[in-house]
Order: sequence, then C-alpha cells, then structure tokens
Amino acid sequence: MAVIQSLLVYVIVALAVGYILKKFFLPKTLFASKKSSNKSCGSDSCGCH
Repeated sequence: MAVIQSLLVYVIVALAVGYILKKFFLPKTLFASKKSSNKSCGSDSCGCH
C-alpha cells in the first residue's frame, strides 16, 4: 500500500511541477494554436492564409 501512495505522490508532484513550468516559465508561443491566427496576407481577404 505504501508503494502505491509513494507512486501517486511522485506523479502528482511531477504534474504540478510541469504545470508550473508551462504556466510561468515557457514562452507562450510554443503553445499557441495555429488556427486562431486571423491575419490576412493582403489588403483584401483573398483567403490565402
């Protein structure tokens, strides 16, 4: 039983550290979705994006 508890603690701590690193230390451009960019390539909406 103690082995399962230790494993769960390590998994939860690893997830928490990963979340904190993602949230505060990694640049947001790594996780930006490519779909949400609404930039057009010219003055008219030619649909080339």
